[in-house]
Amino acid sequence: MTTGVTIRTVHDVAGLAAVADHFSDVWHTPRTAPPYPAEVLHSLVHAGGAVHAVYDGQRLAGAAVAVLGAEHSTYSLVAAADRGLGYAVKQAQRDWALGLGARTMRWTFDPLVGRNARFNLVKLGAVGTEYLVDFYGPMTDGVNDGDESDRLTVTWDLAAPGPSYDTDAGARGPVTRTAPDGGALARRDLGDRYVWCRVPDDIVGLRAADPALALRWRHAVREVFLAAFAEGFRATGMSRDGWYTLTRTEEAA
Repeated sequence: MTTGVTIRTVHDVAGLAAVADHFSDVWHTPRTAPPYPAEVLHSLVHAGGAVHAVYDGQRLAGAAVAVLGAEHSTYSLVAAADRGLGYAVKQAQRDWALGLGARTMRWTFDPLVGRNARFNLVKLGAVGTEYLVDFYGPMTDGVNDGDESDRLTVTWDLAAPGPSYDTDAGARGPVTRTAPDGGALARRDLGDRYVWCRVPDDIVGLRAADPALALRWRHAVREVFLAAFAEGFRATGMSRDGWYTLTRTEEAA
Protein backbone atom coordinates (compact mmCIF):
# COMPACT_ATOMS: atom_id res chain seq x y z
CA MET A 1 0.00 0.00 0.00
CA THR A 2 1.16 3.55 -0.69
CA THR A 3 3.04 5.22 2.15
CA GLY A 4 0.73 7.35 4.24
CA VAL A 5 -2.40 5.49 3.14
CA THR A 6 -4.51 3.76 5.79
CA ILE A 7 -7.79 1.86 5.72
CA ARG A 8 -10.16 1.49 8.62
CA THR A 9 -13.77 0.64 9.30
CA VAL A 10 -15.97 3.62 10.12
CA HIS A 11 -18.60 3.58 12.85
CA ASP A 12 -18.91 7.16 14.11
CA VAL A 13 -21.46 9.68 12.86
CA ALA A 14 -18.87 12.22 11.70
CA GLY A 15 -16.87 9.61 9.80
CA LEU A 16 -19.97 8.24 8.08
CA ALA A 17 -21.05 11.77 7.15
CA ALA A 18 -17.67 12.28 5.49
CA VAL A 19 -18.13 9.05 3.53
CA ALA A 20 -21.59 10.19 2.40
CA ASP A 21 -20.04 13.48 1.21
CA HIS A 22 -17.38 11.54 -0.68
CA PHE A 23 -20.02 9.53 -2.54
CA SER A 24 -21.85 12.76 -3.38
CA ASP A 25 -18.70 14.17 -4.92
CA VAL A 26 -18.05 11.01 -6.95
CA TRP A 27 -21.59 10.81 -8.33
CA HIS A 28 -21.91 14.58 -8.78
CA THR A 29 -24.93 15.04 -6.52
CA PRO A 30 -25.49 17.85 -4.00
CA ARG A 31 -24.13 16.98 -0.58
CA THR A 32 -27.64 17.62 0.71
CA ALA A 33 -28.84 14.68 -1.42
CA PRO A 34 -26.10 12.02 -1.31
CA PRO A 35 -26.66 8.66 -3.03
CA TYR A 36 -25.96 6.99 0.33
CA PRO A 37 -27.01 9.26 3.23
CA ALA A 38 -25.06 9.07 6.48
CA GLU A 39 -28.09 7.80 8.41
CA VAL A 40 -28.46 4.91 5.94
CA LEU A 41 -24.77 4.04 6.31
CA HIS A 42 -25.15 4.15 10.10
CA SER A 43 -28.09 1.73 9.93
CA LEU A 44 -26.14 -0.66 7.70
CA VAL A 45 -23.24 -0.67 10.16
CA HIS A 46 -25.65 -1.24 13.04
CA ALA A 47 -27.14 -4.19 11.15
CA GLY A 48 -23.73 -5.86 10.85
CA GLY A 49 -22.44 -4.37 7.61
CA ALA A 50 -19.15 -2.56 7.20
CA VAL A 51 -18.07 0.81 5.86
CA HIS A 52 -14.39 0.83 4.94
CA ALA A 53 -12.70 4.17 4.35
CA VAL A 54 -9.25 4.78 2.88
CA TYR A 55 -7.29 7.85 3.98
CA ASP A 56 -4.34 9.44 2.25
CA GLY A 57 -2.86 11.10 5.29
CA GLN A 58 -5.88 12.84 6.81
CA ARG A 59 -7.78 13.13 3.51
CA LEU A 60 -10.61 10.70 2.77
CA ALA A 61 -9.62 9.14 -0.56
CA GLY A 62 -12.16 6.34 -0.96
CA ALA A 63 -14.79 4.20 0.70
CA ALA A 64 -16.76 0.99 0.27
CA VAL A 65 -19.90 -0.41 1.86
CA ALA A 66 -20.73 -4.11 2.24
CA VAL A 67 -23.47 -6.11 3.95
CA LEU A 68 -24.03 -9.73 4.86
CA GLY A 69 -25.98 -11.95 2.52
CA ALA A 70 -27.46 -15.42 2.65
CA GLU A 71 -25.59 -18.73 2.40
CA HIS A 72 -22.10 -17.54 3.32
CA SER A 73 -22.17 -14.58 0.95
CA THR A 74 -21.64 -10.84 1.21
CA TYR A 75 -22.75 -7.97 -1.02
CA SER A 76 -20.81 -4.81 -1.78
CA LEU A 77 -23.30 -1.97 -2.22
CA VAL A 78 -20.86 0.68 -3.39
CA ALA A 79 -17.13 1.35 -3.70
CA ALA A 80 -15.28 4.42 -4.95
CA ALA A 81 -11.64 5.34 -4.41
CA ASP A 82 -8.90 7.46 -5.92
CA ARG A 83 -6.92 5.82 -8.71
CA GLY A 84 -4.52 3.21 -7.36
CA LEU A 85 -6.40 2.69 -4.10
CA GLY A 86 -9.36 0.59 -5.22
CA TYR A 87 -7.54 -2.73 -4.88
CA ALA A 88 -6.62 -2.03 -1.27
CA VAL A 89 -10.24 -1.16 -0.43
CA LYS A 90 -11.54 -4.38 -1.99
CA GLN A 91 -8.94 -6.40 -0.09
CA ALA A 92 -10.14 -4.80 3.13
CA GLN A 93 -13.67 -5.85 2.26
CA ARG A 94 -12.41 -9.33 1.46
CA ASP A 95 -10.64 -9.66 4.84
CA TRP A 96 -13.78 -8.49 6.63
CA ALA A 97 -15.96 -10.97 4.76
CA LEU A 98 -13.59 -13.90 5.30
CA GLY A 99 -13.52 -13.07 8.99
CA LEU A 100 -17.27 -13.61 9.07
CA GLY A 101 -16.98 -16.94 7.30
CA ALA A 102 -18.23 -15.68 3.94
CA ARG A 103 -17.14 -17.46 0.77
CA THR A 104 -18.22 -15.02 -1.92
CA MET A 105 -18.91 -11.35 -2.48
CA ARG A 106 -21.17 -9.93 -5.18
CA TRP A 107 -21.71 -6.44 -6.56
CA THR A 108 -22.89 -4.74 -9.72
CA PHE A 109 -21.32 -2.21 -12.08
CA ASP A 110 -22.09 -0.54 -15.39
CA PRO A 111 -20.87 -2.99 -18.06
CA LEU A 112 -20.06 -0.13 -20.45
CA VAL A 113 -17.36 1.23 -18.13
CA GLY A 114 -14.39 -0.74 -19.41
CA ARG A 115 -11.89 0.30 -16.75
CA ASN A 116 -14.20 -1.00 -14.01
CA ALA A 117 -14.70 -4.24 -15.93
CA ARG A 118 -10.95 -4.71 -16.20
CA PHE A 119 -10.49 -4.03 -12.49
CA ASN A 120 -13.24 -6.45 -11.44
CA LEU A 121 -12.54 -9.28 -13.87
CA VAL A 122 -8.77 -9.08 -14.36
CA LYS A 123 -7.35 -7.40 -11.27
CA LEU A 124 -9.65 -9.11 -8.75
CA GLY A 125 -10.49 -12.27 -10.68
CA ALA A 126 -14.26 -11.97 -10.22
CA VAL A 127 -16.68 -13.38 -12.81
CA GLY A 128 -19.65 -11.64 -14.45
CA THR A 129 -22.53 -13.96 -13.62
CA GLU A 130 -25.74 -12.02 -14.37
CA TYR A 131 -26.82 -9.25 -16.75
CA LEU A 132 -29.49 -6.95 -15.31
CA VAL A 133 -31.51 -4.76 -17.69
CA ASP A 134 -32.24 -1.21 -16.43
CA PHE A 135 -31.57 -2.45 -12.89
CA TYR A 136 -32.23 0.82 -11.04
CA GLY A 137 -34.66 2.39 -13.48
CA PRO A 138 -34.06 6.08 -14.31
CA MET A 139 -31.16 7.62 -12.38
CA THR A 140 -30.72 11.35 -11.80
CA ASP A 141 -27.15 11.64 -10.54
CA GLY A 142 -24.54 13.51 -12.54
CA VAL A 143 -22.90 10.36 -13.91
CA ASN A 144 -25.80 8.16 -15.05
CA ASP A 145 -28.49 10.73 -15.85
CA GLY A 146 -30.20 10.15 -19.19
CA ASP A 147 -29.09 6.54 -19.63
CA GLU A 148 -30.66 3.18 -18.88
CA SER A 149 -29.14 1.57 -15.80
CA ASP A 150 -28.04 -1.86 -17.05
CA ARG A 151 -25.70 -3.57 -14.63
CA LEU A 152 -23.45 -6.63 -14.66
CA THR A 153 -23.36 -8.68 -11.48
CA VAL A 154 -19.95 -10.07 -10.59
CA THR A 155 -19.28 -12.86 -8.13
CA TRP A 156 -15.91 -12.88 -6.36
CA ASP A 157 -14.64 -16.15 -4.88
CA LEU A 158 -12.99 -14.82 -1.74
CA ALA A 159 -10.81 -17.87 -1.17
CA ALA A 160 -9.63 -18.49 -4.72
CA PRO A 161 -10.30 -15.78 -7.34
CA GLY A 162 -10.72 -17.25 -10.78
CA PRO A 163 -8.40 -16.82 -13.77
CA SER A 164 -9.09 -14.05 -16.26
CA TYR A 165 -8.96 -14.52 -20.02
CA ASP A 166 -7.12 -11.62 -21.61
CA THR A 167 -6.73 -12.19 -25.34
CA ASP A 168 -5.12 -9.82 -27.80
CA ALA A 169 -6.82 -8.58 -30.97
CA GLY A 170 -5.20 -11.21 -33.15
CA ALA A 171 -6.64 -14.08 -31.14
CA ARG A 172 -10.31 -13.07 -31.46
CA GLY A 173 -12.67 -14.82 -33.82
CA PRO A 174 -14.66 -13.48 -36.78
CA VAL A 175 -17.02 -10.51 -36.42
CA THR A 176 -20.65 -11.42 -35.70
CA ARG A 177 -22.12 -7.98 -34.90
CA THR A 178 -21.36 -4.38 -35.83
CA ALA A 179 -21.09 -1.59 -33.24
CA PRO A 180 -22.87 1.80 -33.41
CA ASP A 181 -19.58 3.42 -34.52
CA GLY A 182 -19.35 1.09 -37.52
CA GLY A 183 -16.57 -1.07 -36.09
CA ALA A 184 -16.75 -4.61 -34.77
CA LEU A 185 -18.99 -5.08 -31.73
CA ALA A 186 -18.90 -8.85 -31.20
CA ARG A 187 -16.73 -11.74 -32.29
CA ARG A 188 -17.03 -15.49 -31.71
CA ASP A 189 -14.42 -18.18 -31.93
CA LEU A 190 -14.97 -21.08 -34.29
CA GLY A 191 -14.75 -23.54 -31.42
CA ASP A 192 -17.79 -21.87 -29.83
CA ARG A 193 -16.10 -21.49 -26.45
CA TYR A 194 -15.58 -17.71 -26.41
CA VAL A 195 -17.52 -14.59 -27.36
CA TRP A 196 -15.88 -11.17 -27.35
CA CYS A 197 -17.78 -7.90 -26.99
CA ARG A 198 -16.39 -4.35 -27.34
CA VAL A 199 -17.49 -1.34 -25.29
CA PRO A 200 -16.84 2.36 -26.05
CA ASP A 201 -13.61 3.96 -24.85
CA ASP A 202 -15.34 6.42 -22.51
CA ILE A 203 -19.06 5.89 -21.98
CA VAL A 204 -19.29 8.71 -19.41
CA GLY A 205 -17.86 11.24 -21.86
CA LEU A 206 -19.95 9.83 -24.71
CA ARG A 207 -23.11 10.04 -22.62
CA ALA A 208 -22.46 13.73 -21.99
CA ALA A 209 -21.54 14.51 -25.62
CA ASP A 210 -24.06 12.35 -27.49
CA PRO A 211 -26.71 10.69 -25.27
CA ALA A 212 -28.48 9.09 -28.24
CA LEU A 213 -25.29 7.36 -29.43
CA ALA A 214 -24.50 6.25 -25.88
CA LEU A 215 -27.94 4.67 -25.64
CA ARG A 216 -27.39 2.83 -28.94
CA TRP A 217 -24.20 1.39 -27.47
CA ARG A 218 -26.16 0.38 -24.37
CA HIS A 219 -28.73 -1.55 -26.40
CA ALA A 220 -26.13 -3.14 -28.68
CA VAL A 221 -23.98 -4.46 -25.83
CA ARG A 222 -27.10 -5.57 -23.97
CA GLU A 223 -28.15 -7.75 -26.91
CA VAL A 224 -24.76 -9.45 -27.05
CA PHE A 225 -24.65 -10.15 -23.33
CA LEU A 226 -28.22 -11.39 -23.01
CA ALA A 227 -27.80 -13.77 -25.94
CA ALA A 228 -24.45 -15.06 -24.67
CA PHE A 229 -25.60 -15.47 -21.07
CA ALA A 230 -28.67 -17.38 -22.27
CA GLU A 231 -26.25 -19.84 -23.91
CA GLY A 232 -24.28 -20.31 -20.70
CA PHE A 233 -21.44 -17.83 -21.24
CA ARG A 234 -20.06 -15.72 -18.38
CA ALA A 235 -17.86 -12.62 -18.40
CA THR A 236 -14.33 -13.64 -17.49
CA GLY A 237 -11.98 -10.96 -18.83
CA MET A 238 -11.52 -7.48 -20.24
CA SER A 239 -8.67 -6.41 -22.52
CA ARG A 240 -6.87 -3.08 -22.40
CA ASP A 241 -8.47 -2.11 -25.72
CA GLY A 242 -12.02 -2.54 -24.44
CA TRP A 243 -13.01 -6.09 -25.34
CA TYR A 244 -14.83 -8.37 -22.90
CA THR A 245 -14.11 -12.07 -23.00
CA LEU A 246 -17.21 -14.18 -22.39
CA THR A 247 -16.43 -17.82 -21.70
CA ARG A 248 -18.84 -20.73 -22.02
CA THR A 249 -19.21 -22.52 -18.70
CA GLU A 250 -18.44 -26.23 -18.47
CA GLU A 251 -22.07 -26.93 -17.57
CA ALA A 252 -23.23 -25.36 -20.84
CA ALA A 253 -20.50 -26.87 -23.03
